[in-house]
Amino acid sequence: MKLCILRLSALGDVCHAVAMVTAIQHQRPDVEITWIIGKLEYQLLKGMQGINFVVYDKKQGKQANHQVKQALSNITFDVLFVMQVALRANLLSRVIKAKKRVGFDWHRSKEAHWLFANSRIRAQKTAHVLDGFLGFAETIGVMKESPVQWEIPIEQKEQDWAAEQLKDLGEFAVISPAASKAERNWLPERYAATIDYLAKKGLSVVLCGGPSDLDKEISQSILSKTNAVSLNLVGKTNLKQMLSVLGRASLVIAPDTGPAHMATTQGTKVIGLYAHSNPRRTGPYNDLDSVVSVYDQCIQQQTGKPWQKLPWGKRAKGKDLMALIEVETVIEAIDKVLASKSDSLV
Repeated sequence: MKLCILRLSALGDVCHAVAMVTAIQHQRPDVEITWIIGKLEYQLLKGMQGINFVVYDKKQGKQANHQVKQALSNITFDVLFVMQVALRANLLSRVIKAKKRVGFDWHRSKEAHWLFANSRIRAQKTAHVLDGFLGFAETIGVMKESPVQWEIPIEQKEQDWAAEQLKDLGEFAVISPAASKAERNWLPERYAATIDYLAKKGLSVVLCGGPSDLDKEISQSILSKTNAVSLNLVGKTNLKQMLSVLGRASLVIAPDTGPAHMATTQGTKVIGLYAHSNPRRTGPYNDLDSVVSVYDQCIQQQTGKPWQKLPWGKRAKGKDLMALIEVETVIEAIDKVLASKSDSLV
């Protein structure tokens, strides 16, 4: 079977998709996989065995679609997974020749997504994004693995780089403070207070994040409020290096952002900080019980209804919702995670 996967972005969602791809490779080794992926996201996944990546650079506009069309012009796929509902991705799907075009179920079809598919995955009323993706694998006879697995390779040079950076830190926690939107970020002074607490518990603290101005701004604000950060790697790593750092951490604390899900792929415990989106849908997949969330109360206040009576995935709105997360609540989550790690060593 020739399978094409169309999932361009974002980092967290691509991590979720890797679990689906890993399950396919384990259960259906006969499937030849081509994955059309965004330029940034490819930097995280490059080197995955058995996958032909076709890189899509959205900055090139229509030319990017033409390049994909040229790269795949001689292939007619048995199945195409249209795993992104954005109109840009839907239009891109039209340049791909496929006998069967699988899209999301009717409830999750947005931006005319239903027009670009001739088959749909099973409807899931309250599914995590990762489980929704696994619904695509079900259409070719692949079932969810237990436990869910991710196979993202990290080259030895990236592992060596991380080991060198971290060699003097001992046990450490990572704070990845910046999401792609400022409203999803926690307050710098509360991150600083949390870092001070981690230091008192005997953990070194590493800051990590991307090279954006928002990442740098919030990290500098945190650094101005605490002296307990052992290493600042914000903007200083590529994605593979960051993945290696996250995999070596005892704990990661982050809002709804790519590094939280990257850490999950490495088996690292994650405390996710949530206010705008339902963590049952978008939280760190293996650590939903460790999430610190004020989403339920925010959505109840804004709509007058509990989340169970609202459309799945409905977001809470507001620039200051993350301020409702208290330091004490995050400290309780830290204590819980550290206690569980100690118990596992006994």
